[in-house]
Amino acid sequence: MDFLTLFLIYLCSVLALTSLLCLCSGRKESFLARSVNRASQVLSLVVPTQLQRVTHRALHGLFHTRSCLFVVLHVALQAAVFGEYTWEVFVYCWELQFHLLLLLLPYLLLAGNLGCFLLCSRANPGTVTKSNAASLVKVYAYDGVMFQRGLVCPTCTVEKPARSKHCSVCRTCVHRFDHHCVWVNNCIGASNAGLFLLYLLSLTATAGAVAAVTAALLIQVLLLSNIMHGTYLDAQGQEQPVEVAFLVQHLFLTFPRIVFMLGFVILLTLVLGGYCSFSLYLALTNQTTNEWCKSRRFGGSPHLPSQPQDRPLLYKNIYSKGIWRNLKEIFNPPTVSERKKK
Repeated sequence: MDFLTLFLIYLCSVLALTSLLCLCSGRKESFLARSVNRASQVLSLVVPTQLQRVTHRALHGLFHTRSCLFVVLHVALQAAVFGEYTWEVFVYCWELQFHLLLLLLPYLLLAGNLGCFLLCSRANPGTVTKSNAASLVKVYAYDGVMFQRGLVCPTCTVEKPARSKHCSVCRTCVHRFDHHCVWVNNCIGASNAGLFLLYLLSLTATAGAVAAVTAALLIQVLLLSNIMHGTYLDAQGQEQPVEVAFLVQHLFLTFPRIVFMLGFVILLTLVLGGYCSFSLYLALTNQTTNEWCKSRRFGGSPHLPSQPQDRPLLYKNIYSKGIWRNLKEIFNPPTVSERKKK
């Protein structure tokens, strides 16, 4: 099995696993969740109890408490990619007389991404407190299905406004709660949803720009070496036409770090591009990740007292106001005064 086949199998496996996680994440009793539960039950019979406790504490501390670990990992990955881009790709492209604006584009996008990252991570997502709960209750209407009037958060002891949710990581209720992002170490809510969307878009554009410049460099190197139109000698000493697998192996042996970085950045661009598309869909339909997940598994929710027991609840998104107004609301959240004018 040649190098290109192994690389394609690896790439498809990672993409398939990522797609499976995205598809199954919103289902309460998904096949993935059942498989993980069964696997954990089997492992619990083999793994020592003390090791299970240590693992459980480590996972709880990693994903259920505020930690800067993923922020450090995020910065480290960006530093590694741009370190390789600066010391090798930029230098080779400069020698080959690439346009300066093209070479500086990833740096410009990185500066914008870091700005959005800092603003999003330090911004107040829209914390619901006893002083502002009464006013936030009036911002969004209760749909009577997913959000019901009069519910009180047992932890914060405040009335829960429509579209809000208590975050167990930040230990506070967040208005128009979307999700808790470990990469920015902050909740995404009404006040920083627009910044988070810009952060995602700029991060995807940065990865795509690095991948495009690096791919252009490798293609230029192959064109200058004339290897794309030549032949090579196989193990038996016979001339064979150059194939894609041979080109990839040649580049990997000549520029191993650049090829490895390019493969990682391409994969990152694809994953981020998919997540960006999903986030844009939520923004254009005026939904949050929390609402989207709940709507997918709402069939298992209990009936309201006012609903007949034999009739299932039907969820309808009452917050969508059209594409343009939905997108505008992400960057300019409505207030109580604005709703009264309507």
